[in-house]
Amino acid sequence: RIFFGVIMIIFFKLLRVNQYVKNLFIFLPVFFALKFQNIEILKNLLKAFVSFCLVASAVYIMNDLKDCEIDKNHPKKKNRPIASGKITKTTALVFLILTLTIGLVLAFFSNINLFFIILFYFIINILYSFSFKHIPILDIFIVSLGFLLRLFAGTDYAGIFGVKPSEWIILMTFLLALFLALAKRRDDVLLSLQGKSTRKSIEGYNLELINSMLSIMVAVILVAYIMYTMSPVVTSHFKSNKIYLTTIFVLLGMFRYLQITFVLKKSGSPTDMLLKDRFLQLTIFSWLGSFLLIYFIGRQ
Repeated sequence: RIFFGVIMIIFFKLLRVNQYVKNLFIFLPVFFALKFQNIEILKNLLKAFVSFCLVASAVYIMNDLKDCEIDKNHPKKKNRPIASGKITKTTALVFLILTLTIGLVLAFFSNINLFFIILFYFIINILYSFSFKHIPILDIFIVSLGFLLRLFAGTDYAGIFGVKPSEWIILMTFLLALFLALAKRRDDVLLSLQGKSTRKSIEGYNLELINSMLSIMVAVILVAYIMYTMSPVVTSHFKSNKIYLTTIFVLLGMFRYLQITFVLKKSGSPTDMLLKDRFLQLTIFSWLGSFLLIYFIGRQ
């Protein structure tokens, strides 16, 4: 049993199961559309979630196969299954083909538009892995685009249900993803300053540039969010003019992430921070809860 458990952990690391939390963006539209009580919608979204998770795993395996030799010199990535030699390249390739095939087939039979969104996601990640990831600034925009595709996979752009995301949700998703990508690049810059191997695009960044970008992003995100909460469309949709109060938790979460980035210097993996940092978790749950509280109790 212990041996089987160890094997499962290794394969979970190969598939990057912990990264599946990113795919929760698929459920954002149904939350903001206030249709989370609809079981049929949730079933369809779950199919989209599983499809995206499988194809995302294929992307992670592809990246690990390509960067295997480089990862061996990285302080953290050297422990990945392929780089550490715990899983052979042949085995990894088999899992890449399996996860990609199952994910695309599931998407195809769920909805044709969902299939094309996920296929496009895979294609841009191929381009990212072999080219775009080496181009400074463009690399973080491609990463942010991936989050937008997750958002679209949970809307009627994927033909799943009749709710389109507002321009505000699209904008906020992109800006937040850009902020997280910048924080991650800052961690890479710190590693490069220590003489440790990192991605090639880091040559186009330095601490001064990234710190300036992060400051700009925080300001833009907060202004955009405040404008979103005070938008007539939003206040009408939620039947309340008190949505702006949720800004408190957005500001709290942004400040905490900046603390993790600048003080603790642990912004290398946004997913790990989300899964391990209790402060961030409490802030996010409070933010979500405040929306529900305002909608069900605090209507004007």
